[in-house]
Amino acid sequence: MEHIVIIGNGISGVTAARHIRKLSDKKITIISSETEYFYSRTALMYVYMGHMKFEHTQPYEPHFWKKNRIELKLAYVNKVDFSEQKLFTDKAEVIAYDKLILAVGSTPNKFGWKGQDLIGVQGLYSRQDLENIEKLSIEGIGHGVIVGGGLIGVELAEMLHSRHIPVTFLVRENRFWGNVLPRQEGELISRHIREHGVDFQFEEELEEIVADANGRASKVITKSGKEIEANFVGLTAGVRPNIDFLKGSELKIERGIVIDRKFATNQSNVYAIGDCAQFENPVNGRRPIEQVWYTGRIMGETLARNICGAELEYSPGFWFNSAKFFDIEYQTYGIVLSELQDGQSEFYWEHPDGKICMHFVFNSESKMFVGVNAFGIRLRHDVFDRWLNEGRDINYVLAHLKDANFDPEFYKAYENSVVSQYNSEMSENVRLQSRSWNRILTALKT
Repeated sequence: MEHIVIIGNGISGVTAARHIRKLSDKKITIISSETEYFYSRTALMYVYMGHMKFEHTQPYEPHFWKKNRIELKLAYVNKVDFSEQKLFTDKAEVIAYDKLILAVGSTPNKFGWKGQDLIGVQGLYSRQDLENIEKLSIEGIGHGVIVGGGLIGVELAEMLHSRHIPVTFLVRENRFWGNVLPRQEGELISRHIREHGVDFQFEEELEEIVADANGRASKVITKSGKEIEANFVGLTAGVRPNIDFLKGSELKIERGIVIDRKFATNQSNVYAIGDCAQFENPVNGRRPIEQVWYTGRIMGETLARNICGAELEYSPGFWFNSAKFFDIEYQTYGIVLSELQDGQSEFYWEHPDGKICMHFVFNSESKMFVGVNAFGIRLRHDVFDRWLNEGRDINYVLAHLKDANFDPEFYKAYENSVVSQYNSEMSENVRLQSRSWNRILTALKT
């Protein structure tokens, strides 16, 4: 019987296992050094905040795995012998495989900061991270500093805020999440987070973390020389593929494990999916490494079907994502970059309360809709996905915006205000263009 071994029990690896089982009788083993059972990483913050227990983050009951004949091993893989098709674990086990799936996920970035390995310095990625921050909180956190202004950073800030722990954000850019969000959205979210008492320090970078007499973080020093008290430091300046144990092997590695569009590596019978995988030729201009939940799920299911006889390439469709910044929901469909690209135009609408906005991007000439960011409004993914697939223009999207309202019965509708402002701005643009043309004609006459 063919033996499929999966290293990593996150969304990618578990999805692959589930679908291989649906399609075949192959022997399946999942190895993880973090936890025995699969759980939702995005729910870690809610465990800390007391909204649920850790066992509530597990989508499947313990008996699910035995019932579906998926063997779980709690172990760390030290080495892979690709020529012999064998794994070596920290428990002195040697495990042979017929096909190997590397779904080893990510680890928080560290950039060689002095003091980055002190007690009280960590990211928020694993169950162990949750246990560490809980222990530190019980011992007492007087002030927390978060390095990096992304989604995980906001989660950490909200976690600490829920226990009345003051927080300072060190953000390298001049606005929150400046490498992802346009200026308008970055400013909106910055205001909102500040209203919750979080201190933003923009255009500030970490230089050093200073230890106390017990080897725990006590303060940070920024590159500009500021000293900030901090007996907890959250490192949330992005993540990188968790592939250190594979370096130096025959496996082709760049930033991640290099794969083709069918997830195959340069080693026979070895595949990579999820956060650790790097596409040699990315699909439709997407990023080579995609570190979000839904892409990991798609990769896992597609690879499972290939292992069971299909010949499918990765096809994730149009980009989308969602998150929450304290109590403001965020959704994005299509591509809205932090800066407008050549040949693009934008339309931005913001509610007077400063907590709700929509930001549309479209082609300047054809008016074809490119993408939208929405804050404080729930929109229907299927509707925007259809409009993107159909190549609709911005006028069509706004004319039919009510169709994208997630639940018009229970959520406020802002479509009339959005469309009214768009019509006003577009009319003004036409008038401005006319005046410019008149000035050109006048200049030519003189």
